Amino acid sequence: MATSSRYLQNSKEQVLANLANFAYDPSNYQYLRQLQVIDLFLDMLTEENERFVEFGIGGLCNLCLEKQNKEYILQNNGVQAVLDCLSSSNEDTVLSAITTLMYLTTPLSRQEITAVPVIQCMLRFSLSKNKRLSNLANLFLEDICSADDVENARNVQTHTALGIPLPKE
Repeated sequence: MATSSRYLQNSKEQVLANLANFAYDPSNYQYLRQLQVIDLFLDMLTEENERFVEFGIGGLCNLCLEKQNKEYILQNNGVQAVLDCLSSSNEDTVLSAITTLMYLTTPLSRQEITAVPVIQCMLRFSLSKNKRLSNLANLFLEDICSADDVENARNVQTHTALGIPLPKE
């Protein structure tokens, strides 16, 4: 029974990986929406299996620049689901989450995406020895956050992001 369970899990991972790759091509967006793949990706962000989360956030990252996809993600609590991925121990999941947050930033979503705990998390990531993580966190801080927001997050006495571990390198 354990062998068939592992086979099923591997099959699901493979399907999710393929869907995430299909999400990279804009010519597939209409079909992915029709098949409710965005919902599948969002659902994967709460799975215990780290590979499911990795492929779910990767898929969202690949398709969220398109206006209709972005609006759908934002309307379906996508920002919070992506924010939750920042606490993953999987480096690729965290990198995709940061990138996705940058892509999802709009005048309406900016406040949630640049909340103090998020900026504190990015400040912490910016100190990482992992160059990919530190560079992306610095890009987030420079391009998405205002200088005042970053300064405010540095000065807040309660560090709400301290519980978020750095991803494994």
